[in-house]
Amino acid sequence: MKKKILIVDDDPRNIFALKLTLKSRGYQTESCTMAQEAIEILEKDNQFDVVLMDMMMPEMDGYQAIKIIKETPSISKIPVIAVTAQAMPEDRQKCLDAGAQDYVSKPIDVDQLITAIEKLP
Repeated sequence: MKKKILIVDDDPRNIFALKLTLKSRGYQTESCTMAQEAIEILEKDNQFDVVLMDMMMPEMDGYQAIKIIKETPSISKIPVIAVTAQAMPEDRQKCLDAGAQDYVSKPIDVDQLITAIEKLP
C-alpha cells in the first residue's frame, strides 16, 4: 500500500496539482487549506505517513504548524516535508529547524518530491 499523504496549502491550484500527481502514482491523499485544520485532521486520524506543508500561509504559517505537530505526542512522529517558494539555503535550514524532515521548493520537481516521500520510514 502506498503512503497516505496530507497536503496542506492555501492555494487550491497547488492542492489540485499535487493530488493529481500523487494519486496518479498510487498515493492516497487528503488536503486542507489551513494549518490549524491540518492539525485537527491529524489529531482525528494519526494514520498519515507524511504531511506536505506549505510554509507561507495566512493565520498560522507552516513553521508554527510543524512546531505544534512535533510538540503533540499523538502526532509528533508523523514526518513533515516543507514545501515552499522560499529557496534560499537559510530557508531550508529554517524548515529543518522547525522540525521538518525534508524540504522541497516550488515550483515542485515531481521526481524530487517522490524521492523525499519514499525515503521516509
